[in-house]
Amino acid sequence: MTLDLLLLAVGLALLMLGGETVVRGATGLARDIGVSPLVIGLTVVAFGTSAPEMAVNVIAVSHGRGAISFGNIMGSNMANIGLIVGCTALIRPIIITGIVIAREIPMMLLATAAALVMGFDFISGVEQGAYDRTDGLLLLMFFLVFLYYTVGDFVRRRADNAGGRALPGLTGEAGGSVWKHALLTLFGLGALIGGARVTVEAAVHVARAFGVPEEVIGLTVLALGTSLPELVASIVATMRGHVELAIGNVVGSNIFNLLLVLGVTALIGVVPVPPGGRIDLLIVTLFSLILLLVSMTGNRRIIRTEAVMLLLLYFGYLTWRSTQALSG
Repeated sequence: MTLDLLLLAVGLALLMLGGETVVRGATGLARDIGVSPLVIGLTVVAFGTSAPEMAVNVIAVSHGRGAISFGNIMGSNMANIGLIVGCTALIRPIIITGIVIAREIPMMLLATAAALVMGFDFISGVEQGAYDRTDGLLLLMFFLVFLYYTVGDFVRRRADNAGGRALPGLTGEAGGSVWKHALLTLFGLGALIGGARVTVEAAVHVARAFGVPEEVIGLTVLALGTSLPELVASIVATMRGHVELAIGNVVGSNIFNLLLVLGVTALIGVVPVPPGGRIDLLIVTLFSLILLLVSMTGNRRIIRTEAVMLLLLYFGYLTWRSTQALSG
């Protein structure tokens, strides 16, 4: 137990170091290549901070523990909105740009709807839902569509703005700066992933020592642990005034989790929807709808009152769900 607590401290230290480094590198990279921090948050940072979920789920499903994978993904997406957006907006109200409301959050809702339909098996009519290889392929196809619209839009705008001129940040001294910030971003992501892994492993050992079921571990301990990179990166970005990067990280990470992580996991092995899992799917959908609503109100700001509401909903549901699973 003492060793696990020491590892928790080491993991948290790595998370703090990684969060600071990845924000510096990502914002510098955005300036170098002429792209908004929102796009960097939706792609580079979101992919990096979703890597712990990918690693945990691939290992879990390859060992025949798909229920842990399901709980980890759904719990992480709940945490991204309820915990991370809530904590971020407590520090500073989040200003939502028009493109986030018009395109990115609707894409997240579409990804959530796809996971909901597949999880309930509305089409096949199977009594107990599960994600199989067919579902995995469909989810990965949706993910390619997301990348096309997000990255493709940036490439088209960049080409239009260039007007045949040399693009900034690709040659000479600027090119060296691009590589410097890219390496800094990769180092920060590595520290985030390493810190999350150490923290999660230590937390799981502590939870198992207290006899906590695997279903609850996936939904709570693992979900919170693998969401730590998003939490740290978003909080550091907000404190440094890069709120676009923070909200892009949350929305992008949710899309990556549902389309890429769940898609790849379902290709490797069947991911069953455990007892109570359909409620988790509905709650993830509810959180996504709430994020859209709070983004469209109050002059497109997520204020502290809404942040408190998100945090209360998140911890309230987590407490109820854990109690139900433990009593069952």
